[in-house]
Amino acid sequence: MGTFSSIEEAREFFKNDRFATNAGIRIDELNEDSCQCSLTLTDDHKNAVGGVMGGVMFTLADFSFAVLSNHMHSPTVAQQVSINYLSAPKGEKLIAKAICKKNGRSSSIINVDVVDDTGRDIVQFIGTGFKL
Repeated sequence: MGTFSSIEEAREFFKNDRFATNAGIRIDELNEDSCQCSLTLTDDHKNAVGGVMGGVMFTLADFSFAVLSNHMHSPTVAQQVSINYLSAPKGEKLIAKAICKKNGRSSSIINVDVVDDTGRDIVQFIGTGFKL
């Protein structure tokens, strides 16, 4: 069983992650070894040339990593992350799916794939969580 007994409990806990929640990121699904978060894009998420700012995509992936890693063991902090920006979003929504690849005694490895609502691959993120 995870840290949170329900998705509502996870949402209540992470409402204090104001940077992500103020950006509009939501927790859509939460399971033992995966979670899904999403963000409906607005003009507030765009950069000077009209594209979605890279930090927006990073924040969505990082938040999904945080939700899953802290569901598996709380508290967990990011020890190392990497991100590959694959394509510019074309849709109106970003969806991040986090999946645990390894849940060890002191660390976890979580992969996060971000797609847009057209099915386009946007970001590939890998995070190592350190369990405190």
